Amino acid sequence: MSSSLDARRRAEGFAFLLAFALSVPVANWMIHNVGLVCPPDGPCLIPVAPGLMSPSGVLMVGLALVLRDMVQRRLGVLWSVVAILIGGVLSWWVAPPSLVLASVAAFLFSELADLAVYTPLQRRRLVLAVVASSVVGLIIDTTIFLWLAFGSLDYMAGQIVGKGWMVLLAIPVIAYLRRRDDRIGLLPA
Repeated sequence: MSSSLDARRRAEGFAFLLAFALSVPVANWMIHNVGLVCPPDGPCLIPVAPGLMSPSGVLMVGLALVLRDMVQRRLGVLWSVVAILIGGVLSWWVAPPSLVLASVAAFLFSELADLAVYTPLQRRRLVLAVVASSVVGLIIDTTIFLWLAFGSLDYMAGQIVGKGWMVLLAIPVIAYLRRRDDRIGLLPA
């Protein structure tokens, strides 16, 4: 690969890494500050489908799963693991005390599962890799977070739908990146 393509790949990778890292504190902030309904002892809720509400942080969590995949595609597995560790630290740092354990555990386990599913699929089937790994990650994230944070899976359907919307919205961008990469010869890390 030419040095200009390598520089472009790395620049995009670090942009994805920054966006990924920012998604963590934003998700933690949103859960207590953004929503149509914000009960005093619970998360702020947003509608994700007719009659289905979810904690607002799901939007950023769904996006984080896709961004982690893009970090790996541009910078490699090692940087992806570094991104997960950075995200875990940021989650610990910015989560409200009542949500620290739930936030960090859900984040670390879901992102590591995402990495495990994405890695073997991504070279041949990028869009499938992003969707499959994100689905696995969002189910793990939802289950761990809700159980540890609230002792209940009451918002599970809403969380899965909300995170799923973000994954679906990312698919055209991922497909575009794959086509562009093939056209210009930009290989994954």
